[in-house]
Amino acid sequence: MLKERAKNNRTLTIAPAEEEELFSYITLAEHVGQLSSFEDVIIHGDLLEVLQDIPDGIADLIIIDPPYNLSKDFHGTIFKACSNEEYLHYLRTWFAAVCQKLKPTGSLYMCGDWRSSNALMSVMSDELCVMNRITWQREKGRGAKANWKNTMEDIWFGVKNAQEYYFDIESVKQKRRVLAPYRSAGEPKDWEETEMGNYRLTFPSNLWDDISIPFWSMPENTEHPTQKPEKLYAKLILASSPVGGVIFDPFLGSGTSAAVARKLGRKFIGVEINPLYCLWAAKRVKLANTDKQIQGYSDGVFWERNTLAAQKKQKKPTLEVSQNHECGLFEIPLLSGKE
Repeated sequence: MLKERAKNNRTLTIAPAEEEELFSYITLAEHVGQLSSFEDVIIHGDLLEVLQDIPDGIADLIIIDPPYNLSKDFHGTIFKACSNEEYLHYLRTWFAAVCQKLKPTGSLYMCGDWRSSNALMSVMSDELCVMNRITWQREKGRGAKANWKNTMEDIWFGVKNAQEYYFDIESVKQKRRVLAPYRSAGEPKDWEETEMGNYRLTFPSNLWDDISIPFWSMPENTEHPTQKPEKLYAKLILASSPVGGVIFDPFLGSGTSAAVARKLGRKFIGVEINPLYCLWAAKRVKLANTDKQIQGYSDGVFWERNTLAAQKKQKKPTLEVSQNHECGLFEIPLLSGKE
């Protein structure tokens, strides 16, 4: 039976009558080897069992949000915290095989908390060129009484070839308020005046403080305990994959990568062991066919928190900029001595 929710609670639900149709969008692990196409596929099964059936070199981008080294109940699928050595071994059982799915010019992002971050960096450096570490600052909860409140996560960025990989920085610019506007000859310098205030388009850094975790009043929200925001994945997908490119997510969870890929004109492959999460992912992809909105991303740029009113005033079709923008493969030389 569906839970009775508060009036403004928009958390995703699935009625029993929807399940049969949604299951038709899901491929069981034993049928993966029979697929003629790996575009827009949700696979229900254990990652280690299906990896060999997914073609190597298929993905422009891989996004990995693995279980962190914490004891967690994922609706009946239990992950237990272990020693650092055991967690490192766990990562190595699948990471190298996942990397084989990348194209030669492909990129990979892997998420983790402070406990698991060293292990993530270690396994990534064995297989890829580590390019950066993004820190996502996200507010959550009231805090800890006997420790500092944990409000950050790491996202490690690696590529197959550090001199030739896809990266489109123009597609992920941020629109930020200008608090101390500077003028040259009386005219705004590198910012614009609008009805809603003064704003500047800026290049993003590796500290992301403009992204909230999904919560109950957002239509993207599910009951997944560690769901990532669509806005976060939109940045990764726009920057590191071309329109029409393939996104591979080996721990699909509630389907954020698949839903965002659909909204942004990319293809997806997702593997998920929990059948309930597969259903959530299928429904989110179905909804994304008609609803392309990504909270915090509009008019082709990413906005700061608490700017929804300004976004609505200036809103244009979300995909217009990203799909028409001429971007491509950047041959980026290795830097020496300077950043």
